[in-house]
Amino acid sequence: MSRRSSVALPAVITAVAAAAALWGIQPAFPDSAYDLETFVSLPVLNGGRVKPVDSVARNALLLISGRQSVRANGGTESAEAWFLDMVFAPSKCDDQPIFEIDNPDVLGLMGIEQTNRRRFSERELEPHFREIEQQARRSDQMKPSDRGRFESAINNLYNKIELYQKLQNTIEPAGTEHAVHEVDTLEARMPALMNHAESMPTDKALLHDASMLLEKYQFLSRAAAFFPLPRKAGVEVQWLSPGQAGLVRMSGGELHPGLNSLAAMGDAYRKSDITAFNAALRGLADDVREIAPHACERVQREVLFNFAEPFYRAMLIYLAAFLLVVSSWLAWPQHLRRSAVWLIGLAFVIHTAGLVTRMAIQGRPPVTNLYSSAIFVGWTAVLLGLIVERVYKNGVAAVAASLIGFSTLIIAHHLAAEGDTLEMMRAVLDSNFWLATHVVAITIGYSSTFLSWFLGIVYVARRLWRSGGERLPLERMVYGVVCFSTFFSFVGTILGGIWADQSWGRFWGWDPKENGALMIVLWNAFILHARWGRAVSQRAVIAMAVFGNIVTALSWFGVNMLGIGLHSYGFMDKAFFWLLLFCASQLVVIGLAYVPAGAAGRLAGETFRRQDRSNQ
Repeated sequence: MSRRSSVALPAVITAVAAAAALWGIQPAFPDSAYDLETFVSLPVLNGGRVKPVDSVARNALLLISGRQSVRANGGTESAEAWFLDMVFAPSKCDDQPIFEIDNPDVLGLMGIEQTNRRRFSERELEPHFREIEQQARRSDQMKPSDRGRFESAINNLYNKIELYQKLQNTIEPAGTEHAVHEVDTLEARMPALMNHAESMPTDKALLHDASMLLEKYQFLSRAAAFFPLPRKAGVEVQWLSPGQAGLVRMSGGELHPGLNSLAAMGDAYRKSDITAFNAALRGLADDVREIAPHACERVQREVLFNFAEPFYRAMLIYLAAFLLVVSSWLAWPQHLRRSAVWLIGLAFVIHTAGLVTRMAIQGRPPVTNLYSSAIFVGWTAVLLGLIVERVYKNGVAAVAASLIGFSTLIIAHHLAAEGDTLEMMRAVLDSNFWLATHVVAITIGYSSTFLSWFLGIVYVARRLWRSGGERLPLERMVYGVVCFSTFFSFVGTILGGIWADQSWGRFWGWDPKENGALMIVLWNAFILHARWGRAVSQRAVIAMAVFGNIVTALSWFGVNMLGIGLHSYGFMDKAFFWLLLFCASQLVVIGLAYVPAGAAGRLAGETFRRQDRSNQ
């Protein structure tokens, strides 16, 4: 290939990938006549923060079903369309198999035979609600670390059912047919209620209507899963549920205009009156925009972020880059390697855009929870990999960067199933300064440790197939990354101690997370001293770098599986198997490092020669 083609091929491949990545990033609902774009952009208060309806719908369905779409009637329904049914016509959803249950003991409790089927409808579970609740309450009385798989699974199912029922009873009680009439009844009865405020009313019809309305709005207030109605409270904006808005009116306050709009939307949706629904929706959107303009502007970014799915798009490009760089070791080394590096650069730009957008939405540094740590670990490792690849230009760091980028985004994708990834900060973590210093430094240490691990895997793989070659550059690459990791891990650990002293009154308390951070620093220091003292071979340095990943993984994820310690903000029993599998795989890689050089290549050659002789 010519010199010109060495640039043309990467440019064409990158341009095609960029065009594919930009395809369909704008919110669009071509199959719906309802104005879903406006509906999903409405701001609501949920989980302690203001977010768009789109995020509430996606997170709710993901928590209940493990997916962001519903398979029904031979097709697929979006989370937004499902959510519209849930709040305005909930009976439509009761026969949809959306409750994910994969524990055989939970299925046995309900008398359901275990098959390949994993999702069940609300109507199938309804006869067993009482028993599920009893078992869940029993599980709640246990410590998280003492719960078995059954207790965790039944507790999880109960939480799904509770969320499902709250969603159905947030706007209006499930089964409501004439919501506008009920609001009109409230308004018609208010003058009489106000006239009798200081004396006991004797009108039985008035008493009955008042009692029914009070019971309805109290129920809605208790059941509310989100709060869609803003109102001015001095300079602040207070968010109300429809139930709270109704109670405010019954106590003599003004009728919130959004209450009428929501009622009109519900009646129109149940009658399939698209024009009336869209008109009421636009009225609600205008009212919300007038009361909370800044909230409306903020949630627009989140809606675009949700539909753009930058991390999913970056993940696919990282995978394509990995395949290209591996192919470059077989043919067209310069052209395919350069194409892969350009693709990694494109994925990195998209990755960065997603990371920066999350920071803008949250108003926080990049790492605030376990999900965002996976995003940032991948981002930092890819950046370091691109720098190392720029220096050595042999494709090794490109393989590591693309594979880490892909794998960390896969991890983040599965962590997203735990709920809102932009959740409110816990009080002890509510410090942008320490999040931007201690947490970022520690996470950079994780990133560089994992980069050295991938470089070590490449070293072992190439050594198995070749008896000589590029072992020395690979060892130098690993050494440089370990030095980098040691510095940031040490600085991050010291900063963490200072933060702990400010938050808990002690610099060090031998907390599991603190012990993990210390082990990372000590292990990296051990590797460096062993190399500087020439006490170990190149191969041993690589093996020790790979073992460092076990230490890092235990510090990163293991703490959340213990369910103890000041740094444990959740209990993750589902990831235990995968953590053990990862640790076992690292031990296998370490063992392979001590297999004689070129053993796999010689074995493959002998196999091919035997086949040739047998065919002759």
